Amino acid sequence: MNIRSLTRGDGVVIGAAVLLFIASFLDTYGGDSSSIPNAWDNLGMLMSMYVGGIAGAVLIVVARALPQPRKVVGLDLGQLGVALTVFAAWTSFWTIIDPAGSIDTDGFDVEVGSGLILGLIAALLLAGAAVASPLLPALQAALIKAPSPAAPQPYGGQPQGGYGYPGAQQPQAPQPGQPFGGQPQGGQPFGGQPQAPQPQAAAPQPGGDFSPFWFAVPVARPLFAEDGSPTPIAELAPGTWYLAVEQRGPQLIAQTQDGRRGVLQDTSGIQRG
Repeated sequence: MNIRSLTRGDGVVIGAAVLLFIASFLDTYGGDSSSIPNAWDNLGMLMSMYVGGIAGAVLIVVARALPQPRKVVGLDLGQLGVALTVFAAWTSFWTIIDPAGSIDTDGFDVEVGSGLILGLIAALLLAGAAVASPLLPALQAALIKAPSPAAPQPYGGQPQGGYGYPGAQQPQAPQPGQPFGGQPQGGQPFGGQPQAPQPQAAAPQPGGDFSPFWFAVPVARPLFAEDGSPTPIAELAPGTWYLAVEQRGPQLIAQTQDGRRGVLQDTSGIQRG
């Protein structure tokens, strides 16, 4: 699971689920009754309104964090979670409209307690975030920003000149008869023999051979199988480093942390480590 794949909408879902859990411990009903129960004293309300909403939030977050989509009874985990959050909001709305419909009043007046009010607000916020997250770009932004690598290189670029890099000037050993650290002069040192000119080795040029490198994607991107199958085998998440092991034209063969290999078709904007 990769928590860096969570979005702002998922953050709202998590916050609303926590608020719904807190509301389950608050007073559900008020009025003339000597005993004011909370949701844990009413199993039907607890399971349909509170536990249902929290379970929906868990399924949404788990489905987002998993590298591959999982299905239950033919439904994606995220879709099932959204359905549960909408059901919880629907139940909380009608419960607060008719608070005495699910309990025996015994002749006393029933008033809506803080647990129902806060539960309705949390359930509506939860369902709204679950439904709107795939639609609003503001909620699709990453919840945890990816750390910026030090001096990232653009894709296809070569590191700057330095010791050990292609194209860097390597220190040359002094030739016989040449002062240490000095440059050859027009004349020969006293007592020295004229030296034949030494052939200079050509500076290595950046070759066409591919060298594996680490990279990160700016946004979540699918990783497809090497056999050309249209179904993604994984999703590369921003903030995580992946290893590029081969290049095929504009595409990269990337390897995930669990050892799976696939084709990254969209390489625009990636950052090299």
